[in-house]
Amino acid sequence: MSAILVALAAAAEPAQAKGGLPQLEPSHFAPQLIWLAITFAALYALLSRVALPRIAEVLDERRDRIQRDLAEAERLKGETEKALAEYEQELASARGRATALGREKRESLAAEVDRERGRVEAAIAAKLAEGESQIAGLKQRALTQVNDIAADTAQAIVNKLVGQDVGAAEVRSVLEPAAGE
Repeated sequence: MSAILVALAAAAEPAQAKGGLPQLEPSHFAPQLIWLAITFAALYALLSRVALPRIAEVLDERRDRIQRDLAEAERLKGETEKALAEYEQELASARGRATALGREKRESLAAEVDRERGRVEAAIAAKLAEGESQIAGLKQRALTQVNDIAADTAQAIVNKLVGQDVGAAEVRSVLEPAAGE
């Protein structure tokens, strides 16, 4: 039996050598390593000469664009702040002018109202004086008429009571001292 096992093992060795993976055969390691080195060197040369410079160029362009955008944003921010400061200054100036204009208008309207009030008060005072003089005239006429009415009434009463005609001048001479009291 041991001879059979040895014969089977000897027959299996060439079959294993022919049926296994050639990459894992120690006799093929040296050529594989050489081709690996050649392929790595070619790939490194291709990447370092073609792909990596393009990638570096794209990265540099991107960095430069970002720097330009940041610089532009900073410039625009400065312009915006300047415009905002000018706007606020103009707004404050406009408010000041509006306040001054309002004050001026208020003062001119107050002066105009005072002038108009003075004119109206003078007109009212003139009408009041005219009305008072008319009232005094009417009062004087009323008093004169009252005296005439009183004299006529007294004359009529005396005529009825005494039965005698008394003259109007006589009755007035008696009534005037009484009216004076």
